Amino acid sequence: MIKVILWDIDGTLLSFKLAERAAIRACFEKFGLGELTDEMLAEYSAINASYWKRLELGELTKPQVLRGRFEEFFTAYGLDTGCVDDFNAEYQVRLGETVVFNDNGRELVQRLRGKVKQYAVTNGTLVAQRGKLKNSGLDLLLDDVFISDVVGVEKPGKGFFDAVFAAIGDYEKDEVLIVGDSLTSDMQGGNNAGILCGWYNPGGEPVPEGLRIDYDIRDLNAVEIILDLEG
Repeated sequence: MIKVILWDIDGTLLSFKLAERAAIRACFEKFGLGELTDEMLAEYSAINASYWKRLELGELTKPQVLRGRFEEFFTAYGLDTGCVDDFNAEYQVRLGETVVFNDNGRELVQRLRGKVKQYAVTNGTLVAQRGKLKNSGLDLLLDDVFISDVVGVEKPGKGFFDAVFAAIGDYEKDEVLIVGDSLTSDMQGGNNAGILCGWYNPGGEPVPEGLRIDYDIRDLNAVEIILDLEG
C-alpha cells in the first residue's frame, strides 16, 4: 500500500515552461534588454535545461547553474553580462509569480489529503520555490516541503532522500511513490532511494532503458488509480 507521495514541483504539479516564459519576459522589461523573441526564449529554455541536467549529473554546482546559464545566453545574443547576478535574483522572484497547474493538480492534491501523506521534493531555488508554493496554495495543502537548498543535497543524490526519510518517519520503500517529470532527477533519484517511481510523461515519450520506472503517468490524475491498485 502506498502511504506517501513525493511530488516534484516544476514540470510536474506546476507548469515550469509558462512560469519560465513569464519570468524572463518580465526581467527583460525591467532591465531594459530590448525585445525577447520566441527564438530567444526557446534558446534560453534549452540552455537552462542543459545546465540543470549537468547539476543533476554532479557536473556543476547550483551557483554555477544559476549564473552560467544567463552568462551563456546573454553572450549568445550580445547582451551585457554585467547584470547577470541582479537579473538572476529578480528572475527567482518572478518565477514564483506565475502559477499554472498541470492536469488540475491542485484539486488532485486536495482530494488525496487524508488518504496519503504528500510532500514536495524540489531542486528549485529557495526563493523561487517558496514563492510558487505560497502563490499556488500548495504550502497549505502538502504535509511538508523539501527544497534542495535547505536539505543541502540535490536530487537525485541519495543524501537528499535520506534527509526526507529522516524527517517523515519510518516507511517501507514500497510504501513511497515519487512522481516527477525528470528522468535524471526524479526517476534516477527514486531509483537511488529504492522507492516506487512514477514518471510524469504527458508527451508519451518512450520509457528509457536502464531506469526502473514503475508507472508511466500520462495524466497526474492517474495517481489516484495507482493508489487504488496498490491499496
